[in-house]
Amino acid sequence: MNEKKKNTNYWDLVITPQAHLLAIDWREMWRYRDMYVLFVLRAFRVSYKQTILGPLWFLITPVLSVIVYVAVFGGIANIPTDGIPPVLFYLLGISVWGYFSSCLSSTSNSFVTNADIYGKVYFPRIIMPLVAVTVNLLSFFIQLAIFFAFYIYYFATGSEVTMHWQVVLFPVYILILAMMAVGFGMMVSSVTTKYRDVQVVFTKIIQLWVYITPVIYPLSMVTNPKLHLLMSINPVTPVIEAIKYSLLGAGEFSWMWLGYSVVMTIVLLVLGLMMFNKVQKSFMDTV
Repeated sequence: MNEKKKNTNYWDLVITPQAHLLAIDWREMWRYRDMYVLFVLRAFRVSYKQTILGPLWFLITPVLSVIVYVAVFGGIANIPTDGIPPVLFYLLGISVWGYFSSCLSSTSNSFVTNADIYGKVYFPRIIMPLVAVTVNLLSFFIQLAIFFAFYIYYFATGSEVTMHWQVVLFPVYILILAMMAVGFGMMVSSVTTKYRDVQVVFTKIIQLWVYITPVIYPLSMVTNPKLHLLMSINPVTPVIEAIKYSLLGAGEFSWMWLGYSVVMTIVLLVLGLMMFNKVQKSFMDTV
Protein backbone atom coordinates (compact mmCIF):
# COMPACT_ATOMS: atom_id res chain seq x y z
CA MET A 1 0.00 0.00 0.00
CA ASN A 2 2.91 2.34 0.81
CA GLU A 3 4.39 1.70 -2.61
CA LYS A 4 1.08 2.69 -4.18
CA LYS A 5 0.99 5.93 -2.25
CA LYS A 6 4.51 6.79 -3.34
CA ASN A 7 3.73 5.99 -6.96
CA THR A 8 2.06 9.12 -8.34
CA ASN A 9 1.25 7.32 -11.59
CA TYR A 10 -1.12 4.85 -9.94
CA TRP A 11 -4.85 5.01 -10.79
CA ASP A 12 -7.73 2.73 -9.97
CA LEU A 13 -9.31 3.42 -13.37
CA VAL A 14 -7.88 4.80 -16.59
CA ILE A 15 -10.44 6.36 -18.95
CA THR A 16 -9.42 6.36 -22.60
CA PRO A 17 -11.39 7.05 -25.82
CA GLN A 18 -12.60 4.15 -27.93
CA ALA A 19 -9.75 2.78 -30.04
CA HIS A 20 -12.14 1.83 -32.84
CA LEU A 21 -15.28 3.57 -34.00
CA LEU A 22 -17.27 0.33 -33.75
CA ALA A 23 -15.89 -0.65 -30.35
CA ILE A 24 -18.31 -1.28 -27.46
CA ASP A 25 -16.87 -2.08 -24.04
CA TRP A 26 -19.47 -4.56 -22.78
CA ARG A 27 -17.60 -5.18 -19.53
CA GLU A 28 -17.63 -1.46 -18.76
CA MET A 29 -21.35 -1.26 -19.50
CA TRP A 30 -21.94 -4.17 -17.12
CA ARG A 31 -19.99 -2.38 -14.39
CA TYR A 32 -22.27 0.63 -14.80
CA ARG A 33 -25.49 -1.38 -14.82
CA ASP A 34 -26.65 0.23 -11.56
CA MET A 35 -26.38 3.67 -13.13
CA TYR A 36 -28.34 2.40 -16.13
CA VAL A 37 -31.17 1.25 -13.83
CA LEU A 38 -31.14 4.57 -11.99
CA PHE A 39 -31.38 6.52 -15.25
CA VAL A 40 -34.30 4.35 -16.39
CA LEU A 41 -36.18 4.89 -13.12
CA ARG A 42 -35.44 8.61 -13.18
CA ALA A 43 -36.65 9.02 -16.78
CA PHE A 44 -39.82 7.04 -16.06
CA ARG A 45 -40.64 9.13 -13.00
CA VAL A 46 -39.87 12.44 -14.69
CA SER A 47 -42.27 11.59 -17.52
CA TYR A 48 -45.28 11.92 -15.17
CA LYS A 49 -43.82 14.05 -12.36
CA GLN A 50 -45.98 16.98 -11.23
CA THR A 51 -49.01 15.66 -13.09
CA ILE A 52 -52.42 15.03 -11.58
CA LEU A 53 -53.09 11.69 -13.27
CA GLY A 54 -49.51 10.45 -13.19
CA PRO A 55 -48.90 7.10 -14.96
CA LEU A 56 -52.53 7.08 -16.14
CA TRP A 57 -51.39 9.28 -19.02
CA PHE A 58 -49.78 6.19 -20.52
CA LEU A 59 -53.32 4.79 -20.79
CA ILE A 60 -55.20 7.99 -21.63
CA THR A 61 -52.98 9.16 -24.49
CA PRO A 62 -53.42 6.15 -26.83
CA VAL A 63 -57.15 5.89 -26.04
CA LEU A 64 -57.73 9.56 -26.93
CA SER A 65 -55.66 9.14 -30.10
CA VAL A 66 -57.73 6.12 -31.14
CA ILE A 67 -60.99 8.05 -30.59
CA VAL A 68 -59.73 10.87 -32.83
CA TYR A 69 -58.45 8.46 -35.49
CA VAL A 70 -61.69 6.47 -35.56
CA ALA A 71 -63.77 9.65 -35.80
CA VAL A 72 -61.63 11.46 -38.40
CA PHE A 73 -60.04 8.79 -40.56
CA GLY A 74 -62.69 6.12 -40.14
CA GLY A 75 -65.86 8.18 -39.81
CA ILE A 76 -65.16 11.29 -41.92
CA ALA A 77 -62.50 10.15 -44.41
CA ASN A 78 -63.90 6.59 -44.63
CA ILE A 79 -60.41 5.06 -44.83
CA PRO A 80 -60.69 1.24 -44.80
CA THR A 81 -58.94 -0.94 -42.22
CA ASP A 82 -58.75 -4.25 -44.14
CA GLY A 83 -61.87 -5.54 -42.39
CA ILE A 84 -60.28 -5.17 -38.96
CA PRO A 85 -62.23 -3.33 -36.21
CA PRO A 86 -60.97 0.28 -36.42
CA VAL A 87 -60.20 0.41 -32.70
CA LEU A 88 -57.80 -2.53 -32.98
CA PHE A 89 -56.29 -1.31 -36.24
CA TYR A 90 -55.53 2.19 -35.01
CA LEU A 91 -54.55 1.18 -31.48
CA LEU A 92 -51.94 -1.27 -32.73
CA GLY A 93 -50.59 1.18 -35.29
CA ILE A 94 -50.45 4.05 -32.80
CA SER A 95 -48.70 1.92 -30.16
CA VAL A 96 -46.04 0.53 -32.50
CA TRP A 97 -45.38 3.81 -34.30
CA GLY A 98 -45.42 5.67 -31.00
CA TYR A 99 -42.71 3.40 -29.63
CA PHE A 100 -40.51 3.85 -32.69
CA SER A 101 -40.94 7.62 -32.92
CA SER A 102 -40.43 8.10 -29.17
CA CYS A 103 -37.20 6.07 -29.22
CA LEU A 104 -36.04 7.99 -32.28
CA SER A 105 -36.86 11.38 -30.78
CA SER A 106 -35.28 10.59 -27.40
CA THR A 107 -32.11 9.15 -28.90
CA SER A 108 -31.67 11.92 -31.46
CA ASN A 109 -31.06 14.55 -28.77
CA SER A 110 -29.29 12.40 -26.17
CA PHE A 111 -26.04 14.40 -26.40
CA VAL A 112 -27.69 17.80 -26.02
CA THR A 113 -30.21 16.95 -23.28
CA ASN A 114 -27.64 15.08 -21.17
CA ALA A 115 -24.72 17.47 -21.65
CA ASP A 116 -24.78 18.54 -17.98
CA ILE A 117 -24.56 14.94 -16.77
CA TYR A 118 -21.87 14.06 -19.29
CA GLY A 119 -19.76 16.98 -18.09
CA LYS A 120 -19.95 16.06 -14.39
CA VAL A 121 -19.52 12.30 -14.16
CA TYR A 122 -18.10 9.56 -16.32
CA PHE A 123 -20.10 6.58 -17.54
CA PRO A 124 -20.41 4.86 -20.93
CA ARG A 125 -22.19 7.43 -23.09
CA ILE A 126 -24.06 4.80 -25.06
CA ILE A 127 -26.07 4.02 -21.93
CA MET A 128 -28.32 7.03 -22.56
CA PRO A 129 -29.69 5.82 -25.94
CA LEU A 130 -30.35 2.44 -24.32
CA VAL A 131 -32.15 4.17 -21.45
CA ALA A 132 -34.44 5.89 -23.96
CA VAL A 133 -35.27 2.56 -25.58
CA THR A 134 -36.01 0.91 -22.22
CA VAL A 135 -38.21 3.72 -20.86
CA ASN A 136 -40.27 3.85 -24.04
CA LEU A 137 -40.55 0.07 -23.95
CA LEU A 138 -42.22 0.25 -20.55
CA SER A 139 -44.88 2.65 -21.84
CA PHE A 140 -45.26 0.52 -24.98
CA PHE A 141 -46.05 -2.55 -22.87
CA ILE A 142 -48.75 -0.59 -21.06
CA GLN A 143 -50.33 0.40 -24.36
CA LEU A 144 -49.98 -3.14 -25.64
CA ALA A 145 -51.93 -4.36 -22.61
CA ILE A 146 -54.77 -2.01 -23.62
CA PHE A 147 -54.65 -3.42 -27.14
CA PHE A 148 -54.97 -7.01 -25.92
CA ALA A 149 -57.85 -6.04 -23.66
CA PHE A 150 -59.76 -4.76 -26.70
CA TYR A 151 -58.52 -7.73 -28.73
CA ILE A 152 -60.06 -10.19 -26.27
CA TYR A 153 -63.33 -8.25 -26.33
CA TYR A 154 -63.60 -8.21 -30.13
CA PHE A 155 -62.57 -11.86 -30.38
CA ALA A 156 -65.19 -12.85 -27.81
CA THR A 157 -67.88 -10.93 -29.71
CA GLY A 158 -67.12 -12.77 -32.95
CA SER A 159 -65.07 -10.21 -34.85
CA GLU A 160 -62.79 -11.59 -37.57
CA VAL A 161 -59.37 -11.14 -35.99
CA THR A 162 -56.85 -13.88 -36.56
CA MET A 163 -53.34 -14.44 -35.29
CA HIS A 164 -50.76 -16.10 -37.52
CA TRP A 165 -47.80 -18.17 -36.36
CA GLN A 166 -45.47 -15.27 -37.18
CA VAL A 167 -46.67 -13.72 -33.93
CA VAL A 168 -43.82 -15.64 -32.24
CA LEU A 169 -41.50 -13.16 -33.98
CA PHE A 170 -43.14 -10.20 -32.25
CA PRO A 171 -40.12 -9.57 -29.95
CA VAL A 172 -37.93 -9.58 -33.06
CA TYR A 173 -40.13 -6.97 -34.74
CA ILE A 174 -39.86 -4.68 -31.72
CA LEU A 175 -36.10 -5.24 -31.50
CA ILE A 176 -35.74 -4.23 -35.15
CA LEU A 177 -37.68 -1.00 -34.57
CA ALA A 178 -35.71 -0.23 -31.40
CA MET A 179 -32.30 -0.79 -33.03
CA MET A 180 -33.36 1.15 -36.11
CA ALA A 181 -34.38 4.08 -33.91
CA VAL A 182 -31.15 3.89 -31.90
CA GLY A 183 -28.95 3.81 -34.99
CA PHE A 184 -30.74 6.64 -36.76
CA GLY A 185 -31.08 8.60 -33.53
CA MET A 186 -27.35 8.37 -32.73
CA MET A 187 -26.55 9.70 -36.20
CA VAL A 188 -28.80 12.71 -35.68
CA SER A 189 -27.57 13.22 -32.11
CA SER A 190 -23.97 13.29 -33.32
CA VAL A 191 -24.77 16.01 -35.87
CA THR A 192 -26.84 18.14 -33.48
CA THR A 193 -23.86 18.64 -31.15
CA LYS A 194 -22.57 21.11 -33.75
CA TYR A 195 -25.68 22.07 -35.69
CA ARG A 196 -28.64 22.57 -33.34
CA ASP A 197 -31.13 23.39 -36.09
CA VAL A 198 -30.84 19.81 -37.36
CA GLN A 199 -32.93 18.73 -34.37
CA VAL A 200 -35.72 21.12 -35.36
CA VAL A 201 -35.75 19.82 -38.93
CA PHE A 202 -35.63 16.22 -37.73
CA THR A 203 -38.62 16.76 -35.44
CA LYS A 204 -40.64 17.81 -38.49
CA ILE A 205 -39.39 14.80 -40.42
CA ILE A 206 -40.67 12.45 -37.70
CA GLN A 207 -44.06 14.16 -37.81
CA LEU A 208 -44.28 13.69 -41.59
CA TRP A 209 -42.77 10.19 -41.55
CA VAL A 210 -45.96 8.70 -40.13
CA TYR A 211 -47.87 9.63 -43.30
CA ILE A 212 -45.63 7.49 -45.50
CA THR A 213 -45.98 4.61 -43.06
CA PRO A 214 -49.14 2.42 -43.01
CA VAL A 215 -50.28 3.48 -39.55
CA ILE A 216 -53.54 5.32 -40.23
CA TYR A 217 -54.31 3.36 -43.40
CA PRO A 218 -53.51 -0.15 -44.72
CA LEU A 219 -50.77 -0.64 -47.30
CA SER A 220 -53.27 -2.54 -49.45
CA MET A 221 -55.04 0.77 -49.99
CA VAL A 222 -52.07 2.03 -52.02
CA THR A 223 -52.81 0.64 -55.48
CA ASN A 224 -50.33 2.71 -57.48
CA PRO A 225 -47.33 0.36 -58.08
CA LYS A 226 -44.70 3.10 -57.92
CA LEU A 227 -46.16 4.64 -54.77
CA HIS A 228 -46.53 1.19 -53.23
CA LEU A 229 -42.86 0.48 -53.91
CA LEU A 230 -41.84 3.86 -52.53
CA MET A 231 -43.70 3.21 -49.29
CA SER A 232 -42.24 -0.29 -49.02
CA ILE A 233 -38.74 1.19 -49.25
CA ASN A 234 -39.52 2.93 -45.97
CA PRO A 235 -37.77 0.46 -43.59
CA VAL A 236 -40.47 0.85 -40.94
CA THR A 237 -43.26 -0.24 -43.30
CA PRO A 238 -42.38 -3.97 -43.62
CA VAL A 239 -42.08 -4.29 -39.83
CA ILE A 240 -45.42 -2.64 -39.09
CA GLU A 241 -47.10 -4.68 -41.82
CA ALA A 242 -45.60 -7.86 -40.35
CA ILE A 243 -46.94 -6.93 -36.90
CA LYS A 244 -50.43 -6.28 -38.28
CA TYR A 245 -50.37 -9.56 -40.18
CA SER A 246 -49.18 -11.51 -37.15
CA LEU A 247 -51.66 -10.09 -34.64
CA LEU A 248 -54.68 -9.10 -36.72
CA GLY A 249 -54.49 -11.31 -39.79
CA ALA A 250 -54.37 -8.26 -42.08
CA GLY A 251 -51.48 -6.59 -43.81
CA GLU A 252 -48.74 -7.74 -46.16
CA PHE A 253 -46.11 -10.09 -44.75
CA SER A 254 -42.97 -10.50 -46.85
CA TRP A 255 -39.75 -12.21 -45.80
CA MET A 256 -37.90 -10.30 -48.51
CA TRP A 257 -39.04 -6.88 -47.32
CA LEU A 258 -38.57 -7.86 -43.67
CA GLY A 259 -35.01 -8.88 -44.52
CA TYR A 260 -34.56 -5.50 -46.18
CA SER A 261 -35.61 -3.81 -42.92
CA VAL A 262 -33.09 -5.91 -41.00
CA VAL A 263 -30.30 -4.92 -43.40
CA MET A 264 -31.24 -1.25 -43.14
CA THR A 265 -31.30 -1.54 -39.35
CA ILE A 266 -27.78 -2.99 -39.31
CA VAL A 267 -26.52 -0.26 -41.65
CA LEU A 268 -28.09 2.51 -39.55
CA LEU A 269 -26.82 0.95 -36.33
CA VAL A 270 -23.25 0.66 -37.63
CA LEU A 271 -23.21 4.21 -39.01
CA GLY A 272 -24.82 5.57 -35.86
CA LEU A 273 -22.30 3.82 -33.60
CA MET A 274 -19.37 5.06 -35.67
CA MET A 275 -20.58 8.65 -35.56
CA PHE A 276 -21.50 8.40 -31.87
CA ASN A 277 -18.05 7.06 -30.87
CA LYS A 278 -16.32 9.69 -32.97
CA VAL A 279 -18.28 12.63 -31.58
CA GLN A 280 -18.26 11.56 -27.93
CA LYS A 281 -14.48 12.09 -27.75
CA SER A 282 -14.82 15.85 -28.07
CA PHE A 283 -18.52 16.77 -28.02
CA MET A 284 -18.22 18.60 -24.67
CA ASP A 285 -16.14 21.22 -26.46
CA THR A 286 -18.93 21.99 -28.94
CA VAL A 287 -22.22 21.13 -27.23
